[in-house]
Amino acid sequence: MISISIPAEQRILLRNVSWQTFENLLSDIGEHRSSRLTYNGGTLEIMTPLYQHEKPKEVLAALVGIVAEELNIEIARAGSTTFKRQELGRGVEPDSSFYVQNESFVRGKSKIDLKTDPPPDLVIEIDITSSSIDSFDIYSALGVAEIWRYNGRVLQFFQLQDKEYVACEYSRVFPFLSVTEVARFLQESKTVGETTLLRGFRVWVRSQIANDCL
Repeated sequence: MISISIPAEQRILLRNVSWQTFENLLSDIGEHRSSRLTYNGGTLEIMTPLYQHEKPKEVLAALVGIVAEELNIEIARAGSTTFKRQELGRGVEPDSSFYVQNESFVRGKSKIDLKTDPPPDLVIEIDITSSSIDSFDIYSALGVAEIWRYNGRVLQFFQLQDKEYVACEYSRVFPFLSVTEVARFLQESKTVGETTLLRGFRVWVRSQIANDCL
């Protein structure tokens, strides 16, 4: 076992963990917890996020909500739901996740089963320090179409293409949204209040929609 303590995240890494042990841990520690579990082929990471990790996640999730509202698009916020496939030996709990194009397929459901349900359309991952597990490998196997990843300095958009994630300038889920503009507002969140930030972002989104309509 390797235990690492850092300002933004606390991580515990376990190797040679069976799928049943992973399932038992999920059941034993329950849904109402701060830690997040990632499992890939026998390697299990337990991560406890701290403020430096959670703040940008909440900001990015709020920006997604504003875009959906202004575009009048239905979304389902799946948060840190456990997405897993036993036959693939993979399971992950993202920092935040959303159903957008596939929202209607999960509407009204109390549980997501990836054997029959689609994966989320968009995942947000905050990775201030490098995880010991390649989460992209897991998300690719599960079929997640888009990932927004922030490492504390740089925000990147990734789209799944031929089972590999490719960095892209524009979002697939919200095609008018560029990583450059989202990164600008994320950076601004470090110096202005959240209400001011979100109000400014909403004004910017409305201006983009208005320009598209011209």
